[in-house]
Amino acid sequence: METYDALLASIAPAAGTGRTILNPATGEPVGEAPVHSLEFLEEAVAAAVAAQPAWAALGHDARSAALLKAADAVERSAEELAQLLSREQGKPLNGPNARFEVGACVAWLRATAGLPLEPETIVDDGDTRAELHYRPIGVVGAIGPWNWPMMIAVWQLAPALRMGNAVVVKPSGNTPLSVLALVKVLNEELPEGILSVVSCGREVGARLTDHPAIGKIMFTGSTAGGRAIIKSSADTVKRLTLELGGNDAGIVLPDADPKAIATDIFWGAFLNTGQTCAALKRLYVHDDIYDAVCEELTAVAKAMPMGNGLDENNVLGPLQNKAQYDVVANLVEAAKASGARVLVGGNPDTSQPGFFYPTTLVADIDNDNPLVTEEQFGPALPIIRYSSVDEAVEKANGLDVGLGASVWSPNLDAAREVAARIQAGTVWINRHGAVDPRIPFGGAKQSGYGVEFGVEGLKALGVPQVING
Repeated sequence: METYDALLASIAPAAGTGRTILNPATGEPVGEAPVHSLEFLEEAVAAAVAAQPAWAALGHDARSAALLKAADAVERSAEELAQLLSREQGKPLNGPNARFEVGACVAWLRATAGLPLEPETIVDDGDTRAELHYRPIGVVGAIGPWNWPMMIAVWQLAPALRMGNAVVVKPSGNTPLSVLALVKVLNEELPEGILSVVSCGREVGARLTDHPAIGKIMFTGSTAGGRAIIKSSADTVKRLTLELGGNDAGIVLPDADPKAIATDIFWGAFLNTGQTCAALKRLYVHDDIYDAVCEELTAVAKAMPMGNGLDENNVLGPLQNKAQYDVVANLVEAAKASGARVLVGGNPDTSQPGFFYPTTLVADIDNDNPLVTEEQFGPALPIIRYSSVDEAVEKANGLDVGLGASVWSPNLDAAREVAARIQAGTVWINRHGAVDPRIPFGGAKQSGYGVEFGVEGLKALGVPQVING
């Protein structure tokens, strides 16, 4: 375990060769990130190609043991990693934020190491025997976002390594330090060459998606980014797992208890200050309980402190960057101009440093308002009335994305019936956004394709091979 300063120094570039990363809560420097060249990327890929066969030859048990040791290394440096993550990404240390994210990295590594994956006997009738195995792909390129930079990196690299692949990670340019530090800690327990990180600009990063030695790309990010990767990867016929944009709907059925569900709805929407792909981003509430749900949500929202993530009292932080702040601010202003009713928030204090946008609830808003139809990816939730369940389902399904959704009701049978009608990769009942390393997760429609997590996620990081005979 290293001190925070030593960990930061260990990933710093040579003097004068990097770029300064600023804290989105204060505007103060966090550290210097390297700007890796195309040559550096080529060296990382070459090292991965060279190291991968020996790693694959170890077998599942030895690779799982290595992942468990890597998890221990992250746990030893958990507080230093959380401190860096809070400064760079902006999320508070406490609540479901920085310490939670680092803890999730540890949990995901251990869970992935423990997933069973045995050959499947497809046919065995006395004349024919066919077994289905999964072999390593080779080298996997993992491209991550800035909202959960460490956790999503582990979501990508843990199953890829478990399956015998080498991995080259490209972090977001907004949060490279967190991923550089995470990989540095992981590599304390992993063989040389099988895991590397390339902190680079768009041009060098594009080489990862068309590189002939890369067999698969895992990407979490925008739908536009996913489309670009599909195009650039086509010539080399890469395998892809794409977890793209979402605009998750929640449907509150008329028999729900507003007070009982308010806190869970709040965190479903405002986890990581709303900067989560599978956050609840539009809430449909039946007329009978609409006002009560608005009232209870407002009370919860007002009680959640927002501020600098290093303050142990805060549970909500700034938006990570100015571009995302502008998206949220513009959408809320358009909603206000349309006559929608702001229950709380909507009035940022621009005299203070940092990209803080207040927790905002917007009621009496039309379903075609941009705050509803466009992904806000921040702390602003539109609450839309509906009169019939058919109407709510139609509205929930009315967009071209479908990452997640939720249904809220004490009647589980009724909730499941509604859930089955929603076009989304995951539909939660009486919660939203709860992911589990044992349960497959992926999107519908333009929210991407392929699955992560669980045994199905492991299989997606392998090449199926049938042994027939």
